[in-house]
Amino acid sequence: MEVHYLSEKNSVLNHFLGQIRNVNVQKDSMRFRRNIERIGEIMAYEMSQSFVYKDIEITTPLGVKKTTEIADQLVICSILRAGLALHQGFLNYFDDAENGFISAYRHHPNNDDFFDILVEYQAIPDINGKNLLLVDPMLATGQSLVAVFNRLMERGTPKEIHIAVTIAAPEGIAYLQENLPENCHLWVADLDEKLNDKSYIIPGLGDAGDLAYGSKL
Repeated sequence: MEVHYLSEKNSVLNHFLGQIRNVNVQKDSMRFRRNIERIGEIMAYEMSQSFVYKDIEITTPLGVKKTTEIADQLVICSILRAGLALHQGFLNYFDDAENGFISAYRHHPNNDDFFDILVEYQAIPDINGKNLLLVDPMLATGQSLVAVFNRLMERGTPKEIHIAVTIAAPEGIAYLQENLPENCHLWVADLDEKLNDKSYIIPGLGDAGDLAYGSKL
């Protein structure tokens, strides 16, 4: 799996990453969602440079201009519910893309720190032969992403697979490298230090879903 670390190069991306982490800024849920969306837009632009393009001609009011456009069909798939704002950022740039949504969450059967991953709701278009863009803000253990990936692969075989995460822990990246095919691309906006004993990212930002959409029971 090829990993792309985007925050290593200074850009406005780091500005928005700082704001979603800042406890004095992230309390504004509308601003938090918008910053996640902006990060998605920047990641979409960076990712777009790796796609295959085809030559086309555009007719303008004064003539004809040769240019290029993305050759492959795109499917943006986000993991509910935290992935929705990031999804919108990608959709703002890839407005012709098809869209998929899938739920995955940590299930604590014994009400302790042990958990497994439940994948339930799915609304997925045909992914065969298309570029699959799987987006999720947080990559902690990596178990949710692998569970979702495996479920998606039951539905078809994409041409390319791109995974986009806002903040990742080294443990999650290692888990993906062990359990996903080598031809996957992982796009990481920012890399953090580690997971704590409850498998939360340190320093992280808290619960992205709660910050964007309110606390859940």
